[in-house]
Amino acid sequence: MAEITAASVKELRERTGAGMMDCKKALNETNGDMEAAIDWLRTKGLAAAAKKAGRTAAEGLVGVAVEGTKGAAVEVNSETDFVAKNEQFQEFVRTVAGLALTNGGNAESLLVASWPAGGTVQEKLTDNIATIGENQSLRRSAVLEVSDGVVVPYVHNAVTAGLGKIGVLVALESTGDKEKLETVGKQLAMHIAAANPLALKGEDLDPALIERERAIASEKAAESGKPADIVAKMVEGTIAKFRKENALMSQLFVMDNKTKIEDVVAAAGKDAGAPVTLAAYVRFQLGEGIEKKESDFAAEVAAAAGTSKPEPVA
Repeated sequence: MAEITAASVKELRERTGAGMMDCKKALNETNGDMEAAIDWLRTKGLAAAAKKAGRTAAEGLVGVAVEGTKGAAVEVNSETDFVAKNEQFQEFVRTVAGLALTNGGNAESLLVASWPAGGTVQEKLTDNIATIGENQSLRRSAVLEVSDGVVVPYVHNAVTAGLGKIGVLVALESTGDKEKLETVGKQLAMHIAAANPLALKGEDLDPALIERERAIASEKAAESGKPADIVAKMVEGTIAKFRKENALMSQLFVMDNKTKIEDVVAAAGKDAGAPVTLAAYVRFQLGEGIEKKESDFAAEVAAAAGTSKPEPVA
């Protein structure tokens, strides 16, 4: 059986909000598998959901840029928040976001793009690492474009113009009034930043994610002791609710908590004088999905000295 450490119990507790003893039991039941332990807690009703997707587990900045009917978002990571406040680093992220507008939404192709002052983006990044003295990486990039309409950017808690911890782009296709489209686009972007939808529509949700939710719902429903046909309906009801709550178009607008986003978009069409289609969106939250390694300083010192970590005094 895998050793269950205090650190793993702490991480599970932080990610699920479950009690310490429940977390320890979950890890024991799943032989230390973190993801399986999360699911175990959820089947027992001891955790609402994993918080992994929304955790900020790396430093750096998200940058957004818009030009005409095209918008770009990039994420550039650094080791510490101190570097994110560095003007040289900020200018790099801002410039890379602008370059993404003409070089596409692929981080790999963006790295080989030409840097304005000469060389490539990768070479400039390497130079930054040397001069700033900290590792940095261009993690991802995305571009949205509409044929007619607007792409609206939004940065939540911006540290400076176009740069922050959460960046959103909203693409609205419409021949309607562009100023009114900008207004509703900003509102939708703020909703996306807050609500963190997992897909535009329910049918767009990751099938693997749906199957994971179905497995959890099935086990919980089976424990009710009800007939199989009732259990099946309970499971389908849970999945339908999950799709509704995690797909943007069926979420309730955070500004009034009663209007569906699809109805907000329909109303925007009437206000703008032409039908509006929410074609796509991008939401980058700094460090989401990256687990930051927590160092054990005493263990590192002991390892460097070639000795074992000292035992705590009782």
